[in-house]
Amino acid sequence: MAEEVITQVPGNVWKVLVKPGDTVKAGDVLFILEVMKTEVPHEATQDGTVQSVNIHEGQEGVDAGMIAVAIA
Repeated sequence: MAEEVITQVPGNVWKVLVKPGDTVKAGDVLFILEVMKTEVPHEATQDGTVQSVNIHEGQEGVDAGMIAVAIA
């Protein structure tokens, strides 16, 4: 079953660590948001292959609840 990794809090995209086609394992950090000068890592909760990345480094004003990465 596909997993959608949702942004947990609003912020700016500091770093994206994956791209479509990458293989990830549960617990791997996929991207990091900068929230009030604090890094907030977002991790995969399952093993799989990255299907899409809907954010990019330097993106500002990302809302909470956005589908950032899809893994299948």
